[in-house]
Amino acid sequence: MDLLPQADDLSGDLEAMLDSVVALRAEVPEQAFTAQTLGTSRTGSGVVLDDRGTVLTIGYLTTEAHTAFLTTRSGQVVQAVPLAYDQVTGFGLLKALGPLKATPARRAKGPCAEVGDTVFLISHGGSRHALKARLADRRPFAGYWEYLLEAAFYTTPPHPEWSGAGLFNQAGELIGIGSLLLQEAIENAPDAASGQGNMVVPIELLEPILDNLMKTGQSGLPPRPWLGLYAAEDEGRVIVGGVADKGPAMKAGLQQGDLILDVAGHRVHSLATFLRTVWAVGPAGVEVPLKVGRDGELLRLSIQSVDRNALMYRAGAH
Repeated sequence: MDLLPQADDLSGDLEAMLDSVVALRAEVPEQAFTAQTLGTSRTGSGVVLDDRGTVLTIGYLTTEAHTAFLTTRSGQVVQAVPLAYDQVTGFGLLKALGPLKATPARRAKGPCAEVGDTVFLISHGGSRHALKARLADRRPFAGYWEYLLEAAFYTTPPHPEWSGAGLFNQAGELIGIGSLLLQEAIENAPDAASGQGNMVVPIELLEPILDNLMKTGQSGLPPRPWLGLYAAEDEGRVIVGGVADKGPAMKAGLQQGDLILDVAGHRVHSLATFLRTVWAVGPAGVEVPLKVGRDGELLRLSIQSVDRNALMYRAGAH
């Protein structure tokens, strides 16, 4: 399989696709909540959405950033300001502070791609940084940082520059934003032996919240309860891998290695079920009761959840 896309691989405009993707560099203050886990200097890609300079990326690149710069395919550098980071989808928005010499991407409407389709994952830098790939699967993705997508895209082979990269279909339409490199094998992947691929956030999740994100920086939906823990699943068990410093879980006494058995009276056997059950208890601020296994004993803990956004650094200029 030739991994570099050619014009005859798609019915859309390859040059327009390449031109819509920009490089992104964001600087985050050392006192920011995410500075230790995500770093203070973050780089990746973004996709231009409109002529006003709105750029879509993956939110972990820009959360708590006080300075950001965009570089177009032609080499133009423009300063930008972060507009929003939606914790539910993982999308981030920025606004260029000057005209961008780039072509806005065409966003897909309705069904945009099926498993098995050829797709194109494009990061900043032009054709040498574009990958002809395959949509290998579409299924839930649960992240250890209290994140869940019910129908994420999985593509293969992996793109090494995935953060904020644009995923396009054969019509040249933007269908997703690159989020992760996955080490485990992707189901249905023809090269599953490599054990790697990319997880991509579908663009369809943006449309219902885009107007609110641009106007207010928020989705308009009630914030989900955040517990401040990092969890994984292993053979039908949910295991605490760590807790956020001074977060709700730490304050409630949850510890690394604890087994989460029950949330509000409901047994949980997977990370996805655990997250769905926590969020069903109520919005951010609700008290979440857990039954926990620790060293052969059963413990009952109650975690006072919070809105994760309330912990984030906000520069005065924003």
